[in-house]
Amino acid sequence: MTVGMKRFRRLADGVAALRGWRADLSAFAAGAAASLALPPVHAIPVLLLAIPWLLGLLRGTPGPAMAARRGWWFGFGLNIVGLYWITEAILIEAARFWWFVPIAVPALAAVMAAFIAVAAAMARLAAAGWPRVFCLAGAWVLTDLARQFVATGFPWNPLGSVWEIPGAVGDTLIQPAAWIGVPGLTLLTLLLAAAPVLSWRWRTAAVALLAGWVGFGVVRLQDSAPKGPDLTVLLVQGNVPQGRKWDRAVVLRIFDRYLRLTHDAVAKLGDKPAVVVWPETASPFQLATDPAARQAIAAAADGKLGLIGAVRFDTDGRPRNSLFALGAGGTILGVYDKWHLVPFGEYQPDWLPIGIQVVPGGGFRRGPGPVTLDVPGLPPVGPLICYEAIFPGQVVDSNHRPAWLVNVTNDAWFGNSAGPRQHLAAARMRAVEEGLPLLRAANTGISAAFDAEGHEIGRLGMGQTGVLAVPLPGALPATPFARFGLAIPGLLAAAVLALGLAARRGSAPG
Repeated sequence: MTVGMKRFRRLADGVAALRGWRADLSAFAAGAAASLALPPVHAIPVLLLAIPWLLGLLRGTPGPAMAARRGWWFGFGLNIVGLYWITEAILIEAARFWWFVPIAVPALAAVMAAFIAVAAAMARLAAAGWPRVFCLAGAWVLTDLARQFVATGFPWNPLGSVWEIPGAVGDTLIQPAAWIGVPGLTLLTLLLAAAPVLSWRWRTAAVALLAGWVGFGVVRLQDSAPKGPDLTVLLVQGNVPQGRKWDRAVVLRIFDRYLRLTHDAVAKLGDKPAVVVWPETASPFQLATDPAARQAIAAAADGKLGLIGAVRFDTDGRPRNSLFALGAGGTILGVYDKWHLVPFGEYQPDWLPIGIQVVPGGGFRRGPGPVTLDVPGLPPVGPLICYEAIFPGQVVDSNHRPAWLVNVTNDAWFGNSAGPRQHLAAARMRAVEEGLPLLRAANTGISAAFDAEGHEIGRLGMGQTGVLAVPLPGALPATPFARFGLAIPGLLAAAVLALGLAARRGSAPG
């Protein structure tokens, strides 16, 4: 055993010896450190300490109940740092919700931590060593899949997203998502991160796994993404601060800004085929009932098609967060309604009564689900409005596969924080998983375009005003993940968990 490994083992023994609040505090600190591996920091090596630290704490627990407690504190640290940016949205309306500032992020982090607590308890059922590592990784991914659906879901910041490093390195490392999705990358990430506590054979296997992972990415990227149709996508970034977005005194100026940006970008293109994309709720006017606003947009687009974010009201007077497809003269060619709504942001769920009306009137009404819009003059498009881009395996109509994805969003709620950057990383992963180009228009940024392999072909950064003009990339054939979805990582995680539990026979948990 090398001197380095002896020191590591002594450290692990010291961690296992921690008890009470000291163990809880160290679990919290390890989770907080692990959050640094997430976008936009990508300090991935911290996981080689944080995950072994968690395993060391589990070794020192008498059983699953105490292991769940240690796992909860780890998850609380991970999420309270990873989700700090949510406070930015509350501060937009601080006069009404000032009391919620110290509550919101800790409360959400506490709920998210419960899923990791379950994984930690499951891991404690297995024997120490590789069986416990397998149990932790498998159970972690299965609980990640659960949090995609429980209480409408919040699958933000999966550990598999740590590999979404900007540039060629990240392009290479995220390619396995085409087969196993980001949940599968989370499984591999946990197995690799736990390698320091295992024997040299398992560490060698971890190195081989990482080498094969990189090799797969390199080989997959050898064939460049297919050429797309002769169509330019104009992603308009108006850069309107959220605090002023619905200010009646500046509504016309905001609308005029989007019209001017659109007109100038279209004029540069001339007669080339193009589609104009405005972000989520970019139009301050209700396009369904305001023909003058639609005609103004059509005039600015000078005959080009438009995909325009706006609010509309249904026959019952309930608002919907929508994307309008507009043609010549402002004709409505199609409408998509957002279906994955943000709890307590876009609607007030009845599954968690809090006695205070946070969202007036119950909020927005959801749409029917993933839809492919068939707009004359455009390749079939799959719309994703804001939050919808974070849900792997739930972004495409499986009965009518689109040729590209368009993600419109308003991340102005979260300022110049990690939130918009984490959101962008999630959208990029959807492109790889589905084998479809994804083009993203964000009000204050980051607007960006990715080809079907997740390679970034252009962006407008945070706080910039302008238009990103990019040629629409081509689509790849449906990936294995696009065909089978969450079943692939779900079965892999279940198999790894089962192997870990089965290995308990013959050796007592410790």
